Amino acid sequence: MSDSVKPMINRQFERVPAQEVRQAAEYQAAILADVLGRRGTLHGRIKPLAPQMRVAGPAITVEVRPGDNLAIHAALAVAQPGDVIVVDGKGDLSCALLGEIMATQAEATGIAGIIIDGAVRDADALSQQSYPVFSAGLNPCGPTKLIPGKVNYPISLAGAPVQAGDLVVGDVDGVVVIPRDEVKSIIALAEQKLAGENQRIAAIRAGDTRPHWLEGALQKAGMLAHGETL
Repeated sequence: MSDSVKPMINRQFERVPAQEVRQAAEYQAAILADVLGRRGTLHGRIKPLAPQMRVAGPAITVEVRPGDNLAIHAALAVAQPGDVIVVDGKGDLSCALLGEIMATQAEATGIAGIIIDGAVRDADALSQQSYPVFSAGLNPCGPTKLIPGKVNYPISLAGAPVQAGDLVVGDVDGVVVIPRDEVKSIIALAEQKLAGENQRIAAIRAGDTRPHWLEGALQKAGMLAHGETL
């Protein structure tokens, strides 16, 4: 290969630190998405195969052409324990990009989970296990292994930009992507957000059932006249 040709598998990138991954994993994806400015979430078509599945870790990004998983095999080979394989499969559901064999390989090598904007298969077996697999849908048709893809380059994953090494957190609500250099500040904001929500829930259960901000917001929106109350 000529020195001027850019390699399609990038091994030189910085991962979000493991300690920050552990801290972020304590929070729901929804909490993290809120404090991230309500951005960074994947399209709602990306769902876990079972509600109990949760994942958090640095992204190993993969870009493939629809129906071909050659680059995913490359990503499985270069990923490190704790990484999360995230695949831009263009939302294509015509063929599965992964099934039980590849998921078993990923789990055995310590990869934290797999997120695919595309189809998977063997859902009956995979949904009975705890290993986290998220996808846009299912299809029994298998993939080809012929077309070049890219590993650890920037991708657009179901509407969110992802760089290799960014933090991805997923649960039954969906998946949020946090840029690597923002994770520490987002964790601090998530701690405050969760404390506030727990306080509000406790107040509701104690009888304070109406949000204090509601009438002001309705007046500002023109749904109530100035000084009018519900």
